[in-house]
Amino acid sequence: MQYYEDIEVGSTASFGSYEVTAEEIKSFAAQYDPQPFHIDEEAAAESMFGELVASGWHTMAMCMRMVSQNPEPVAVLAGVSADEIRWHKPVTPGLRLELHTEVIEKQPSDRDISGFITRGIEARDQHGDTVVTYETTALVKTLEYDE
Repeated sequence: MQYYEDIEVGSTASFGSYEVTAEEIKSFAAQYDPQPFHIDEEAAAESMFGELVASGWHTMAMCMRMVSQNPEPVAVLAGVSADEIRWHKPVTPGLRLELHTEVIEKQPSDRDISGFITRGIEARDQHGDTVVTYETTALVKTLEYDE
């Protein structure tokens, strides 16, 4: 477990592997973003994308899944923000996503038991193409919190 004191500005990590399927794209979209290019392969073929594409919010959910499966988990108390979200490339069935992170800021909180960590996050496909970038800030436990 990584605590606030363990995390250094500039540190990077790469992890995760998420296989994107047509079934999951359609299922997520049917529930949360039912646009034709997310739920219907024929309609998607006629769209500007030319094929079925994941909702941007589904892409973010896939990234959250990979964050939660980080082999070196961070002692997060709460998420504070997600900013600067940019979808660079549509996510389509058959892509395999991987996450890359860099700590870009670290600030103590008003309490000794936690601090704020801001990370830049980038998801890339198996071809090395960036599909989404964003920044997150989380409130992270200090070692003192768990004593």
